[in-house]
Amino acid sequence: MSAQAPVTVVIVNWNAGSSLRECVDSVAACSAGRVDTIVVVDNGSRDGSADELEGRPDVKVVRAGRNLGFGRACNLGAREAGSEYLLFLNPDAMLRPATLPAVLAYMDGSAAGDVGICGVQLLDANGRVARSCSRLPTTGRLLAQTVGIDRFVPRLGCFMSEWDHAETREVQQVIGAFYLVRRPLFARLGGFDERFFVYFEEVDFALRAARAGWRSVYFTDAQAFHAGCGTTAQAKARRLFYYQRSRWLYARKHLPTAGAGAVLALTLTAEPFARTVGGLARARWPEVREAWGAWSKLLSWLGRGSPVGVDE
Repeated sequence: MSAQAPVTVVIVNWNAGSSLRECVDSVAACSAGRVDTIVVVDNGSRDGSADELEGRPDVKVVRAGRNLGFGRACNLGAREAGSEYLLFLNPDAMLRPATLPAVLAYMDGSAAGDVGICGVQLLDANGRVARSCSRLPTTGRLLAQTVGIDRFVPRLGCFMSEWDHAETREVQQVIGAFYLVRRPLFARLGGFDERFFVYFEEVDFALRAARAGWRSVYFTDAQAFHAGCGTTAQAKARRLFYYQRSRWLYARKHLPTAGAGAVLALTLTAEPFARTVGGLARARWPEVREAWGAWSKLLSWLGRGSPVGVDE
């Protein structure tokens, strides 16, 4: 791979199993001379998934030694980059041959001069276009999400499920599964905020980029595969807790005090009951246990004074 290639691909791995190798192989096969280095940051995996990548000339494995969280691990991987662009790619995603040539041609064009973040059309295992873009959170949108109103009226929430994702357009936020960023912008903003262990780190970054005058674009002339959920599916008992904690941290950082307080209040009161009703209605007992398990973990975390450092 050429040292002059414009993209460094950063993949954060945590027990991704064979998906990691498949992801890396897809990047290597579809690099088209555009990839400088594939950086795999292993967050203390115990399944040996990163071991077989050691020694590959096209891959640099960075051993974090423990689970640093997604944002901090991405920042660690980005330090290895000297290219014009950074592509943060989930280990459950895979590129296609035309992905990088198409998206880089767009980003290098005059119409994309102020585009700092670009996502592509993501396809699931059935070849369907995933709904992957969101509106930036406001107090109203987060409250609608917390109590589940956005499931019935999607336009009230953040997730743009009402849009078919069929055309290229400017959006407020693209999903972090395929997150192409101009490296100077990433450096200017100081990377991802490491207080977000997982979830909302790319949302926070998109908001800060927008405030700095940069746009986010969803680009449909390039596609990639994304399985969805990824390695977080291995830790369902904690996934909701991490999501709720990051949502609260985002609200505390960016929303008015009253709005952030309302989000936390509903997270601790209305949300577990709403999730219980939904789980019982669908006879999904694990969802009920997960809702109250997350509630217990969130209370415990808040009781420790809401530390914002990374988890062990």
